[in-house]
Amino acid sequence: MTTNVFPDFGAVGGADQLRDIIGALMMFTLITAVLMLLVCAVTWASATSHGHYQIAARARLGVWLACGAAALAGASVALVNFLLGVGAGL
Repeated sequence: MTTNVFPDFGAVGGADQLRDIIGALMMFTLITAVLMLLVCAVTWASATSHGHYQIAARARLGVWLACGAAALAGASVALVNFLLGVGAGL
């Protein structure tokens, strides 16, 4: 006896609006991460050239965090699809 367990996204009222909202939030997250990356990279370069090493270190951390946020937001759809596939195979 084989039972397929898979989430029924159509059973939730307003699922289409929820998908639109999540898509808009992901776009906003990606735009914010890219802008944060640009600002931190410029700050890092400027602080390094003027000898402000503590500010440069914090800007470098901001660059890495922005890269991580952009990668996480960009890969979230693929990650969720992968996890749904693994869950269906269990």
